[in-house]
Amino acid sequence: MALIVKNEYVASEITGNIIGSAMEVHTRLGPGFLESVYEQALAVELGLKKIKFERQKPLPVFYRGKIIKNFTCDFLVDSQIIVELKAVKEIAEIDRLQVINYLKASGIEIGLLLNFGGQSLEYKRLINSKNKNHNNQFNHCNQFESAKSVIC
Repeated sequence: MALIVKNEYVASEITGNIIGSAMEVHTRLGPGFLESVYEQALAVELGLKKIKFERQKPLPVFYRGKIIKNFTCDFLVDSQIIVELKAVKEIAEIDRLQVINYLKASGIEIGLLLNFGGQSLEYKRLINSKNKNHNNQFNHCNQFESAKSVIC
């Protein structure tokens, strides 16, 4: 399943391929399974598309330049995109904040939040813009000012 993501987005091709893979999983399985089922299926789908990924990847949380803890993201794709899965009725603010915090703590720029719990796949593309200037590029996106992250 192909998905077109606007080319002006950072890493639009790879994020489009990830979202397309998730749509394929949702189309084949539908809602109602546990998150772990969708995680396994997405791993199969990404593998079929030859997309490089690591599952349950521990990433360090830095505080004042020191590693204080590791968090585990569902997927780290192409060493540059955190992918967090949910299987809930709808994405809540706390789910978005979880990914935003993962991005801030790890220094990774791009995150995808994928929810398989609804009748159709729900997804959010989040950008850690703390050290980046995306104001012109993403002026049409909702922005969490306090988190300095952009949702597209």
